Amino acid sequence: MDSSSSLPVIAASSSKSDRRSKSKNLNNTSKSSVIMAFLSCLAWLYIAGRLWQDAENRMLLANLLKINSGQRPKVLTVEDKLMVLGCKDLERRIVEAEMELTLAKSQGYLRKQPQESGTSSGKKLLAVIGVYTGFGGRLRRNIIRGSWMSKADDLAKLEERGIVVRFVIGRSANRGDSLDRNIDEENHAMKDFLILDHHEEDQEELPKKAKFFFSTAVQMWDADFMLKSTTTLI
Repeated sequence: MDSSSSLPVIAASSSKSDRRSKSKNLNNTSKSSVIMAFLSCLAWLYIAGRLWQDAENRMLLANLLKINSGQRPKVLTVEDKLMVLGCKDLERRIVEAEMELTLAKSQGYLRKQPQESGTSSGKKLLAVIGVYTGFGGRLRRNIIRGSWMSKADDLAKLEERGIVVRFVIGRSANRGDSLDRNIDEENHAMKDFLILDHHEEDQEELPKKAKFFFSTAVQMWDADFMLKSTTTLI
């Protein structure tokens, strides 16, 4: 009786242990499924976000291409290229100088030979070059003379070739003072000045100096070109 009664007890305990193991397996399986589903959702959201961003980028590029395709590229003309290179401004200055020369000739200016210039004849010249200078520029003038007119007859040789070079200067605010006398003495010795008697040599009057120079040069010489420069550029 004892052995037969113990068998149901053992069977009942074994069945309980089986049910517990099965429940544990089910719990583990459900947890794994939840984790996998969560990871799948994250992966899906990431992929969807990237696809959405790529679609926006493609749409933006398509709009830009559409806008650019509607705008034809500008064809640069010769005038535009000259404007970029700064040649138009130079051309404008040349035209203004030519207009000033034409106006001076139309107003009845006559070419005459200055007594102090030392020009040998009234023949047609190639160019007249006016080098702007000031009362304190004797050192620079001597440097230019040493470079371009080192010999006494170099100035005359240039004029024989049709090129006249003169240092251009006005008069002092105090007419007849030591500044004017020094320039007159230097011009008497070198004979390479163009003195603008009606122009006051002052930094504020520099814009007017070109007009006085061109009008005076037209009266004195018949040249194809009238050029102006400064002692710092030569």
